[in-house]
Amino acid sequence: MTIRNLDGLLRPTSIALVGPNTIGKAALTCLLDRIADSGYLAPVTLVGFGEDAHGAFQTQASLSDLKRMPDLAILVCGPEPAAELIAQLGAGGTRAALLISGEYETWPQDVLTAVLKAAQPTTLRLVGPGSIGVASPDHTLQAHLAVSAAPAGNLALVARSGAIINATLAWASGHGVGFSHMVSLGERVDVDAADLLDWFAADTATTAVLVHMEAIANARKFLSAARAVARTKPIVVIRSGTSTDTHGLGQTHAGRLANVDAVYEAVFRRAGMLRVDGLDEMFDAVETITRLRPTTGRRLAIVSNGLALATMTADALRAQEGLLAAPGKETLETIEACVAGEGQASNPVVLSSAATGDAYETVIAALLADRAVDGVLIVAAPTALAPITTTAKSIAKAAQTAHMRPLQRKAVLGAMITSDAQARRILEAAGVPCSRSPAEAVRAFMYLARYAEAKKQLMANPPSVQSDFTPEPGKVRAIVAQALAAKRAWLTPTECYDVLAAYGIACVDTILASTAEEAMEAARILFQSTDDCTVKISSPDLPFAPETDGIVVGLRSEEAVRDAAQKLLDHYAKTHPDATLTGVIVQPTASKRPGTDLFAGLADDPVFGPIIVTGQGGEAVEVTGDFALDLAPLDLNLARALFERTRVSGLYRDPKNRAKAEMVALTLVKLSQIAVDIPEIREMDLNPFRVDINGVLVQDVRINVARPAAVPGRLANSRLAIRPYPKEWEQTLDLKDGSHVFVRPVRSEDENLFKAFFEKVSAEDLRLRFFAPVRDFSHAFLARLTQLDYSRAMAFAAFDTPDGELLGAVRLHADPDHKSGEYAILVQSSLKGKGLGWALMNLIIRYAAADGIETITGEVLKENTTMLEMCKTLGFSIHSTPGDETVVTVTLPVSAAAPEAGKTAAKSVKTAS
Repeated sequence: MTIRNLDGLLRPTSIALVGPNTIGKAALTCLLDRIADSGYLAPVTLVGFGEDAHGAFQTQASLSDLKRMPDLAILVCGPEPAAELIAQLGAGGTRAALLISGEYETWPQDVLTAVLKAAQPTTLRLVGPGSIGVASPDHTLQAHLAVSAAPAGNLALVARSGAIINATLAWASGHGVGFSHMVSLGERVDVDAADLLDWFAADTATTAVLVHMEAIANARKFLSAARAVARTKPIVVIRSGTSTDTHGLGQTHAGRLANVDAVYEAVFRRAGMLRVDGLDEMFDAVETITRLRPTTGRRLAIVSNGLALATMTADALRAQEGLLAAPGKETLETIEACVAGEGQASNPVVLSSAATGDAYETVIAALLADRAVDGVLIVAAPTALAPITTTAKSIAKAAQTAHMRPLQRKAVLGAMITSDAQARRILEAAGVPCSRSPAEAVRAFMYLARYAEAKKQLMANPPSVQSDFTPEPGKVRAIVAQALAAKRAWLTPTECYDVLAAYGIACVDTILASTAEEAMEAARILFQSTDDCTVKISSPDLPFAPETDGIVVGLRSEEAVRDAAQKLLDHYAKTHPDATLTGVIVQPTASKRPGTDLFAGLADDPVFGPIIVTGQGGEAVEVTGDFALDLAPLDLNLARALFERTRVSGLYRDPKNRAKAEMVALTLVKLSQIAVDIPEIREMDLNPFRVDINGVLVQDVRINVARPAAVPGRLANSRLAIRPYPKEWEQTLDLKDGSHVFVRPVRSEDENLFKAFFEKVSAEDLRLRFFAPVRDFSHAFLARLTQLDYSRAMAFAAFDTPDGELLGAVRLHADPDHKSGEYAILVQSSLKGKGLGWALMNLIIRYAAADGIETITGEVLKENTTMLEMCKTLGFSIHSTPGDETVVTVTLPVSAAAPEAGKTAAKSVKTAS
């Protein structure tokens, strides 16, 4: 359940407060006064309060005395009668209930279960217990115990903690920040942050969201909702509770590196959210995103009335990974006359201590007009020759002039180094965020840049993985099944190398020798291509022994290899008598290969599933702190970004080493694919591996396996928080003319295919599909068609051959409740009448049935008679659309249609090999 009945919480048509009062008289009075003072115009009734009644509202003794149940019920009765009251309210039509507490309150688990069970039959939504209330200022709703009424604005605030709500409202009152909605979640027995994010995504009153959280329970639900919102609205998130987080609990380096907060950092980044640390950063971020549009990059121009201030600001920008803009020649010539003394114009721009308002306006306007500048930061301190308020007025005027040019809406920020509050008020009134220090101002600019980059990443068009990457998951499944059947948690070294080979990851030549004499024979073979060998003990019971005393390196003769092997076998037979020793591994010594030791691995997070980890490798992999991680699945863009977040990646940024960095990224993609294909592989270390012009070469690998527990409600690999590409839906369809088409789910890298496809669709067919002439197939437009969250949307593309041209596509986008989905379809104009559209519609109906969608809907122009005829044949009902006589709505109950669609499709579908 997601947004269902949340209108009853945030836009209720009537309210009832239900007692008896357990929150105390003072708290109840505060709550009632807040509702009364808000101007809420719909009916408000007090039920079961007796002497605690409030003169502004009607009263009733019990719910049974109400003529009509309220849209929103606010319960202050405590846990004991809650379940019975919820059942009665739900049966009467109440859509939402708010379980308010005077202080943060936890209810016994059996009571929570009973309350939730009472609400479920009628889909009544529950907020709390432990909530301090909700507010929707535009709806004149202020039903809460917060420190003050929430002022109206465009920011939605969601927090589990009432203290965070109070702190944010107190800060907002002095900074001109208002709220579209405010929700205190409390114990989250039902409604959670993901539900509200889905609701805010469609809420026109909300332009930005602030979320406070401690933990996420349903990873796929949260990520799907957050990614949907972040495409159009910035989300600022603050997470508390990091001091009680556990370190990574895995059995490998990857597992131990993937500590709880590092995983949350990766989750927020992947969702396109802006994470902040601490209330000061939270307030800075909120002020910035509610006042300014996202920038297009990190290039900042700095203007200051002092050289030291300018230098400090540039230092802060560099420290926060921003870029000093490089204004063009024309811009520099324009501002030359304004710079201090006889200096040349450059960035930072240093004005004199007596700079006039005209000078500021000239410089700011010129910088904002420069295409090489993404934002302008003005840092000023008071001087004896120029009052700071005069400087602030000049900055405000320049910013307001720039904001009047819609195509030139770049970020303008200020830092007034003064105790004069008037200067800051002048800037804030002009919509210019004003900080107290250069570092704070730079941080504010970087919030905008980071959000723009996160949004761009969400809509990025990743390149295709090389065509010769043809993994063999069947081989790996057989290896893993054999290990699990033998009740082994670790694969043997040779099994590990076979797993990597099946996914095209090269390893050093490896020979398993069961005796010292066999090790000598192995060395004889290896010394033909190397002059240095390594011997490691091999035992499924001792996976980490090669990292301690179970390895001997630098062996330069066959006899040395034999002797080392015998010593290892004797030593471990004595010290680990219960361990199964399969022999020794003989390999060339990888350290002889040029390059730096790198690390990559898989970790298993109990909430978010497979995590890809990479960084500097070697024995000190857990000590250096040089690692980064992300959620599976990865594409090449995500893999590149992941590796670039490590310090060691700096060795591969120059042009001559870029190809090596690309090889590392491809290896991370292959690891991700292993995680997607083989859920039984829980943890993996590739440590170390090296990369040169010939590719990646792994020296050592260990793999932990276990039977995965299915996560309820997740299709495909249930361990994955982000649903991967659903390869199982690739198939071949037979058309009515006897021809065949290959059909697969749309992938993000299909953008160019769609661009070419639209060129083969007539202008009239495009108009019928999009309800208007379409001329511009921009990246943003195409990204919306190809960047799919498979948890809530599916699109199938038809091709003449698997690598051929795009012939047509059908899509289905589910609503957040996953009960209904809207379809759309388009085929090449020259292919009409061949049955392609019919085949694609049958396929999407089958998919909807498999995915649990109950109803398919669509909007069709009345003049599109061909589409309407097909809909009738498929069983859609057709209805007029209120308010638009040119459009009709078509509706299909999937349960009734799917069997017939399945029969039709069964005659024509062949599963692709």
